[in-house]
Amino acid sequence: MYILKDMPEQVPPADLDLLSNVETATVGHWRLFGFMDRGIQPLLPKRRVVGTAVTLAIAGSDSTLLHHATGMLRPGDILVVDRLGDDKYACWGGGVTVAAKAAGAVAGIVDGPCTDLTEIEDSDFPMWSRGLSPITTRLYDLGGGLNIPVSCGGAVVMPGDAILADESGVLVIPRNEVRAVAEKALGMQETGKKREASVRDKVQKLGEMSGASAKVLAKAGA
Repeated sequence: MYILKDMPEQVPPADLDLLSNVETATVGHWRLFGFMDRGIQPLLPKRRVVGTAVTLAIAGSDSTLLHHATGMLRPGDILVVDRLGDDKYACWGGGVTVAAKAAGAVAGIVDGPCTDLTEIEDSDFPMWSRGLSPITTRLYDLGGGLNIPVSCGGAVVMPGDAILADESGVLVIPRNEVRAVAEKALGMQETGKKREASVRDKVQKLGEMSGASAKVLAKAGA
């Protein structure tokens, strides 16, 4: 059985442009939900992408719906694949990478392994996954869901959510919260840069600036 829902409305480009300057680790200073499990890591280093989540749920050894879904992708989309607990079969390889990139997708995220790392590198296509596997899926026509709520790396992903992925991990943000999250994070990053400059220039020590030294000395009786 296949559940096929309409393609989601894309996140406004202005919101994504703002989000593209944010580091996931900055948001991690205050936000505790929306982050995928840290086992989902980038296959290509030093990449940061933002886009609209197109969600997919496929099980085990079958990737029939994944092949179909690549033809539905639009420029700016990120395909988020819930493998429904499977960690053996690599559903995403070189062929899927070429198809997703040709459609204009900016990245893929798989809660499971990928394969064909060299082909992914050659395509220069950012991917996040739970590592690699040589055991691949087939077109067994077992069913699945497209643009339904999914769980990827323990995070709930709704079709149309914003995705921010970088070398530290993957963050899912509801579309109506993107601007507020981005603006708060950018403010924190600007403050952080000023503090780092003070430490680098030996104007202040880190412990003094953060208040950590005062806490330590108070309890040490100094």
